[in-house]
Amino acid sequence: MAFGMLEDKHMELVPGTACMHDQSDVPREYEKVPREQLKHGTGRYSHVILVPQPSDSPNDPLNWSIWKKDAILLIVGLSASVVGAFGPMLSPGFVLIAGDLGISVNTLAQSTAWLILTIGLSLFLANPLAKVWGRRPVFIIAIIIMFACSVWGAFSKNYNSFLASRIISGFGMAPYEVLVQCTIGDLYFVHQRATRIAAWNLFLLCGISGGSLVSGYIIEEIGWKWTFGICAIFFGIFIFLVLLFVPETAYVRTPIQERTRSPSDQIDPEKIGHTMKQKETSITDNTSTEEVTTEGKDSYLKSIRFMTGRRYTDAPFWKILVRPAVVLFYPAVLWAFLIYGITLTWIVVFSVVNASIFTLPPYNFTVSEVGLISISPFIMTLIGEIISGPLNDYMCLYLTKKNHGIYEPEFRLVLMFPVLLLGVAGFFGFGASIHYQTHWIGPVLTFGLANMAMAFETGCVFGYVIDSYEDLSEEAFVAINARNLLTFGLTYFVNDWLVKDGVLNVFNVLGSTFVAVVMLTVPLWIFGKKIRSAVARNDLLTRFMKD
Repeated sequence: MAFGMLEDKHMELVPGTACMHDQSDVPREYEKVPREQLKHGTGRYSHVILVPQPSDSPNDPLNWSIWKKDAILLIVGLSASVVGAFGPMLSPGFVLIAGDLGISVNTLAQSTAWLILTIGLSLFLANPLAKVWGRRPVFIIAIIIMFACSVWGAFSKNYNSFLASRIISGFGMAPYEVLVQCTIGDLYFVHQRATRIAAWNLFLLCGISGGSLVSGYIIEEIGWKWTFGICAIFFGIFIFLVLLFVPETAYVRTPIQERTRSPSDQIDPEKIGHTMKQKETSITDNTSTEEVTTEGKDSYLKSIRFMTGRRYTDAPFWKILVRPAVVLFYPAVLWAFLIYGITLTWIVVFSVVNASIFTLPPYNFTVSEVGLISISPFIMTLIGEIISGPLNDYMCLYLTKKNHGIYEPEFRLVLMFPVLLLGVAGFFGFGASIHYQTHWIGPVLTFGLANMAMAFETGCVFGYVIDSYEDLSEEAFVAINARNLLTFGLTYFVNDWLVKDGVLNVFNVLGSTFVAVVMLTVPLWIFGKKIRSAVARNDLLTRFMKD
């Protein structure tokens, strides 16, 4: 029992568990692979066995140079940042915009709720499309939708037109909720992922908080419609960047055991009478291996086709649609849904209620000053991501070394302890500081601490899910991001709840719920490996979830 985690007695190799160091106790996954054929990292990671093992093809995204991988992540990350800003960017000016459109603040807040609902539902369409035809065409269509809806919002004449532009933009926002994490899984090895997940989350959360920071001044100085206009400019630039510099990252990779199999391994001695047939099979398989090994590198123009023209799964479309609902009930994915969904929903609540709280006594903030509140989460998120990503990867490598070179996905969960401390200070502190009318530094600082908790949490949640169920990462991310349905429900009535029960009671409920779901990490740490084994040994479930 390593570090309090219960060992599984049914499987020698539990999905997610991996050998990352050269040593004698190589797991069954690599037992039949010649040691000299296992590929390793470079530099200070030269002792690390790469997981997953890349193919020999120059078109395998795992074999691309690190600068190319990071450039792709930078482009989709920046796009996700502006997408993140697009949702809450109007929140500092809710009172002003509601008056301009002739509606109540609560009705305007509900427009954000409808946007979130659209995102939640369209995730179930974006995932199958990306799973079957690849990430690139979905990214391209999504960014075009965002550009068109930004232009539409900038020229909307009334609330109905404004609402329609917001709702349809949800179809463009959805892929950036789920496919960026999948792209990280496509491009990077296990020991590189937490840092990149942290980078993506940095883009997203800084977009959410930084967007509100800037939009307050935009709304006050040149009008709220220019928030859409500036987004349109950014999305127009991203259209060209995605088209020219984001190739397809989905790749069908032959398992390492089949790639390293020699022709003699394929001869069955019990069927020696079928020698000729075996020779033909051996020659055919060997030829196939040679073709894969000698595959030429795609030209630049070929790599930026709208789509590659191949299917990346043989599964029926309906089955891919249903899988996220099934995978949601995997204990690890359900844990991730609760942790990520509740924390992010509670943070969205801040954006929805800030204008209602800070424009009234005793604070009496202007629209631009409400926007300046976002400096706190922006800085706290930045600090959190800079610390949490590298620290998460370091902890995984450290615990792997202590565990005789065997990596367990549960090592990603160590940083949930600071998540608990930061979240408690953030949610309970915000409610108390507003209720007792402390100096504005109190609620603004605690708002930032809640966002820092989110920064630490994301690497734990998505890193754990990717490493535990890499083949089902797309379905898992759709299931986790179904939290938009939860966010829709709360943002739809939170302002009324705030008026009825008061800030202290509301945030005490939010904080208590946060603590309850974070504490579920303890049984997951203890039983996580046994749970992964139990899921893998369910033949009916495995057959349904495999292509």
